[in-house]
Amino acid sequence: MSKKKPQNANLNAAEIDTSTGSAADVEAVMRKYDRESNTRVWEGKPKIVVSCILAAFSLFCIYVTLFANYLEQVRMTSFMGLVIIMGFLTFPMKKGNVKVNSLPWYDVVLMVLGAGAFFYYTFNAHFILNLRLKELLTNPLYTAVAIVGVLVLAELCRRSVGLPILFVAAFFLAYTFINGKTLSRTAYEMFYGDNGILGTPVSVCSKYIVVFIIFGAFLERTGVSNFFINLANSLTGRFAGGPAKVAVISSALCGMVSGSSVGNTVTTGSVTIPMMKRTGYRSEFAGAVEAAASTGGQIMPPIMGAAAFLMADYLGISYSNIIVRAILPAVLYFLGIFIAVHLEAKKLGLKGIDPDLLPKMKHLIKDTYLLLPLIVLIYLVCSNTRTMQFSAAVAILVAILVGIISNVLAYYRNCAEHKTPSTVEGALSAAVGKKGGFTPKSIFEALEAGGRSCVTVAVACGIAGVICGCITVTGLANKLISAIVGVSGSSMLLGLVLTMLCCIVLGMGVPTTATYCIMASTCAPILIQMGVPQIAAHFFVFYYGIVADITPPVALAAYAGAAIAKGNPMRTGITATRLAIGAFIIPFVFAVSPSLLFVDTVWYEVVLIAITATLGMIGVAASLSGYLFSEMNVIERALTAAGGLMLIVPGVWTDGVGILLVGAVLVWQILRKKRVRA
Repeated sequence: MSKKKPQNANLNAAEIDTSTGSAADVEAVMRKYDRESNTRVWEGKPKIVVSCILAAFSLFCIYVTLFANYLEQVRMTSFMGLVIIMGFLTFPMKKGNVKVNSLPWYDVVLMVLGAGAFFYYTFNAHFILNLRLKELLTNPLYTAVAIVGVLVLAELCRRSVGLPILFVAAFFLAYTFINGKTLSRTAYEMFYGDNGILGTPVSVCSKYIVVFIIFGAFLERTGVSNFFINLANSLTGRFAGGPAKVAVISSALCGMVSGSSVGNTVTTGSVTIPMMKRTGYRSEFAGAVEAAASTGGQIMPPIMGAAAFLMADYLGISYSNIIVRAILPAVLYFLGIFIAVHLEAKKLGLKGIDPDLLPKMKHLIKDTYLLLPLIVLIYLVCSNTRTMQFSAAVAILVAILVGIISNVLAYYRNCAEHKTPSTVEGALSAAVGKKGGFTPKSIFEALEAGGRSCVTVAVACGIAGVICGCITVTGLANKLISAIVGVSGSSMLLGLVLTMLCCIVLGMGVPTTATYCIMASTCAPILIQMGVPQIAAHFFVFYYGIVADITPPVALAAYAGAAIAKGNPMRTGITATRLAIGAFIIPFVFAVSPSLLFVDTVWYEVVLIAITATLGMIGVAASLSGYLFSEMNVIERALTAAGGLMLIVPGVWTDGVGILLVGAVLVWQILRKKRVRA
């Protein structure tokens, strides 16, 4: 019997599509699907003015979070008023081609009215807070200000985030009116109350999230992303299907910095996707690998995207506590993707990159100083010696210092390479960026980028606050809890499935931050009622809020990957969902056995669960890939899938049955491979 050729064995180099999308292609796709990418075009002096406003906003946020001692309502309303101004300066009314330096009169009116509503509260906060509720409800001025503020925020949300979250908010507002709440009372709750726009989401966003977003912008400009990509290349580039493994590792590392699925996909994907296609991966698979891995950045400590800060506030525990508990599930998620790309490479007979073309580890060690801002941040956050916002501010200063060090080292390396003498004056000139690299302009650009990135997160948090306020006012959460608990009865598994479906429906097309806010108010209490520990319940809904970025029909990270890979967006999204299967399975594991989150456990139980869950991920990945040591038939794939799932679910008998099923297929595959070779 002859050995079966890999699927791509008959393809020569000319037949393999190695073309990739340009930056313009990616921008066109993202403008079509992603509201956040559809921005105004500013040039010349107007661009300078807008950039200065965004940078000034970042400085204002850093100052307020570190030094100001404002009343909470003053701090949050001033923050939202500035967000309204920046939002209308950034996002046009509709998608498509935008006129250069164009700000229509109606946008000016909306910007003034919306910002004016929040600033009215800012400058009259002490007076308004001392009014009786009846005076607020019967005064038309206060009601009009509230309605204008909510409506303008909703319009900005439509422009910057999209319609899905507004549909959810409209549904809950309609439910509020149906339950007998008057317009003035609803306006009061949504605008002036503690459970509306000025609730927990905006409070956490203005206090913590914004500073960490700015830190991420600074860190990206130190060159740490390139360092992570080179490190991943050095570790795994030479092995089978190396570029895909590089994509997984580099995206996991870069995700610690950005916390943005789409941003991470575009940043690392522009390097890794072309490499994957040249190796022999299909366009859709290459885009899907990058999208799935980049999406995992939101569950990878220490930054974990914006929602993790909200989780710490909701649970009333330290952020460092969240980081520690998130480590093992995040590792399992990326392990599942890594195994899937390895099996795909073996299935297609793909090779790695020539070791001579890869970065050398001895050279990379010299650049480990680039990790200093992350190390300082992790130490300060985990030691609880300083507040989170202070830790992020210190890390920003360290990132600037690292940028200066990079300039000086680049100068000395350049002198050594060209055998020219180095001078103190030359080093000082390089330090301030006169010879390129990290310059004062880089600092300004980081502040500008941080301010721009804060807009969509803040707007999503504001609308999420409206939704949470409606849920609180109407008591809908208790009704939902009673309904799902009643349907599931004593079956926790059924309750978990119903809650998962509820999360997916409510979170469809909604940003991760807003999704988590909604889920924490509606779905997490359901799981807690069924006996799931509080932190496990919140992690459960957190995970299902993340996978929206790769799950069709709204899969922005997958669409970005498809644009770079020049693949079909929908097929890329479906493939990314298959690769990220761990994100759908792992939450069930820590809901059933919170040991995975280090809850009420000892170290050897965690080790056992980690080992069996890893074996289970191998089984599930092999089943979905259809390959282990050789091609798998339907029966083998079914047995491997069943065995893998049973291994992932903690328990003595499930582990035993899982090992038998996966082991039987493994032995059969090995024996069959030996017969083929013979």
